[in-house]
Amino acid sequence: MQKYAPDKKCRVMSRDEVRAFDNFAIDKLGIPGMVLMENAGRSCAELVKEKLGSAASPKVCIFCGTGNNGGDGFVIARHLSNSGLRVTVVICGDRNKIKGDAKTNLDILERLGQPIHKVDLDRGDIAGQVEAFAAGADMIVDALFGTGLTGQLDGRYGQLIASINSQRRPIVAVDIPSGLDCDTGEPLGAAIKATYTVTFAAVKKGFTLAGSASAYTGEIFVASIGVEPAKQASD
Repeated sequence: MQKYAPDKKCRVMSRDEVRAFDNFAIDKLGIPGMVLMENAGRSCAELVKEKLGSAASPKVCIFCGTGNNGGDGFVIARHLSNSGLRVTVVICGDRNKIKGDAKTNLDILERLGQPIHKVDLDRGDIAGQVEAFAAGADMIVDALFGTGLTGQLDGRYGQLIASINSQRRPIVAVDIPSGLDCDTGEPLGAAIKATYTVTFAAVKKGFTLAGSASAYTGEIFVASIGVEPAKQASD
């Protein structure tokens, strides 16, 4: 894992390039999506453990969406729990929408005995729910939305993100701060203000364009998912 700095030469990817790279890894190289998700989640878990190294009996609250970003969150939860950290896992959205590799990792987590909680976005008291789940946490992990997010966020998710930001705890964003546009680096109505962002394979285009992006990404770390973009470019 490498720390990104604006003056450091680094591969940059747009939303479409990220999608093409994932397809290359899965369809052409034959790397199962589960393996890519495992590598991504493990990298994030390692950073979380490093940053909480001095905490006594650390607790982490992981807010997970219903797509692959949430799947990364379930992998993170498993690795942190295996390392002895206390973990609270919170699904934000319709659990029935969780499919494929993300669903497999959720099932594994539950079979290991990890309780799974849910923010009811239709209940109204989103801020109260977030505060209750995050109580006592030393760090929050944002695994809500990934690089594919476009268009303005639903107002309920705007409230959810604002509530997470208001907890005043260190936040690790998975691949990209939820709500931040991958290509422009601008918030789509609202965006997580991360302390650290662990982004996969390459720096995202928006991180380098918008002057305000750093207020959302915090420190950026680039983690491998098991294959490098240079392999695709040279193929």
